Amino acid sequence: MSKDKTPQTTRRTTRLSASSPNLSNAATGLAKCSSTTHSLSLRDLVFGGEIFNAEDLFSSLPGRRGVILELIRLLGPIDSQMIPLFLYGGVSTGKTTTVLQIFRHLKRPFVYVSCRTCYSPRILFESIINQLLLHSKNEGNGYSSAKRCEKPSDFVNYLQDALVNVINGFKEKTEKSSSKKSLKWVKGSMVYLIIDNLELVRDWDKSLSILPFLFKLYDLLKMPELGLIFISSASPDTYYSDTGYSEPVPLYFPDYSEEDLRQIFLRNQSNPKLYTSFLDVVLKPFSRVTRRLDEISTAFSHLFKIYCEPLQDQTIVPNEETKRRLFSHLQPHIAPSLNEIFRVPSACSGNGANKDMVKRKVSGNKLGVSDITDEMDFHMSVCAKYLLISAFLASRNPATLDASLFDSTGGAATRKRKRKASEKSMEQKDIAQQELLMKGPGTFPLERLLAIFQCITSVAEYSAEEEELGHGGLGGGAGDGGLMSDVLLQLSSLCSANFISKGSSCPLEGSTRYRCTVDENMVLKVARSMKFPLSKYLYRN
Repeated sequence: MSKDKTPQTTRRTTRLSASSPNLSNAATGLAKCSSTTHSLSLRDLVFGGEIFNAEDLFSSLPGRRGVILELIRLLGPIDSQMIPLFLYGGVSTGKTTTVLQIFRHLKRPFVYVSCRTCYSPRILFESIINQLLLHSKNEGNGYSSAKRCEKPSDFVNYLQDALVNVINGFKEKTEKSSSKKSLKWVKGSMVYLIIDNLELVRDWDKSLSILPFLFKLYDLLKMPELGLIFISSASPDTYYSDTGYSEPVPLYFPDYSEEDLRQIFLRNQSNPKLYTSFLDVVLKPFSRVTRRLDEISTAFSHLFKIYCEPLQDQTIVPNEETKRRLFSHLQPHIAPSLNEIFRVPSACSGNGANKDMVKRKVSGNKLGVSDITDEMDFHMSVCAKYLLISAFLASRNPATLDASLFDSTGGAATRKRKRKASEKSMEQKDIAQQELLMKGPGTFPLERLLAIFQCITSVAEYSAEEEELGHGGLGGGAGDGGLMSDVLLQLSSLCSANFISKGSSCPLEGSTRYRCTVDENMVLKVARSMKFPLSKYLYRN
């Protein structure tokens, strides 16, 4: 690397570079770096470019001032030992962007890996080692890694050696520098390891061993010069394991508010007045459906072009008459865009389909319910539907029968035939059933809810695969492998909607208990919309 005052080209970039002009000027793509022939140096572990002060940091991330201050406080002063951090929140809430912008401001060295691109343990381990060893895959080395890491034990050994070399390299540069200006591009010798999209690790073949290993990494290395930061769209409760490790400090990223979204979309607009009039029309209905920035941005990019079609000059400041004309032109496109982007079922369906839906009734011979249609008059995600069914089964079924109802092959189909019950036992069952009805739905802990949820989703996924094979690859996607990613966030939403009530902690178990408040007719509608056999798993005396 030359010592001229020319801007340094770094290889720091992620998906936020495409949406952030400031970062795209300061960082180049990993692919571009791998195609160049220059050797890497310690400067490639730090964001280059111009000085990024605190005001630039806050202005580039609207609505994240509190999270930024808290994260900087948790990182601590330069070269201070820190406990591993766990950053979580919904999809597209600015977790990755916030972390990388903070490191750009702090000028601290770090290594970034994403479990989306590093889709196996070996690729993840080798990507970290390559960055620390300043190794770039190119045609000259046959696009091979610096070290081959097949086992976690090999990764720990290689990682420890690489970290020692990098930390000593930063310390040597600090000692050799005669003035503070010579090392203005980096602050401190501590290296931070950022692992993004951690929830995807649960879909790997060895996820049961890899996840505890990653959380134990800080204890295994015992290096105070290393900082660990995990980024996930799932809450830390979904990663609990019975193997011991130091729990990371959680930091939650809430969804953007409507005002935050307005500030984000108004950035870098050539005509803020015109775009403000556009947001006054579309932002409120879209923010009621979703707060995901990527989904709203995709929809707004298309709608804004339609909004500006009647204008010959897009630099004008629209008056009230122009706003009404533009609104009249855009209004027919808003509802179709909502239905297309977010898949909300339209209320205007065919008359024939409505008649067929009304005619379809559920046989109430087994369930004792009649005149129930399959139609749902509101939108609910697939994960929330399965979670509501799981809560209903946990409230109605005795906990002692979970093992027999939710086995690996589907439960009730493998139950042994029972002998004919006597009259006395039938009377006792009737009395027990009446007492159960008088008590109402029972309570259940979170662990039991998650266990039932995992069982019924795995059975649904197995049934969906059979259906795909039977129809030549055309099947429904009810069994999604990523359903567990946001199950606790969906549980919070169901509690807020009063579908599930959250009680106090049990004094014996020490855990919070829940209760399903939805009646059987409602759950039956949800089950039939998913083609889920509710009667197969519902215990009845």
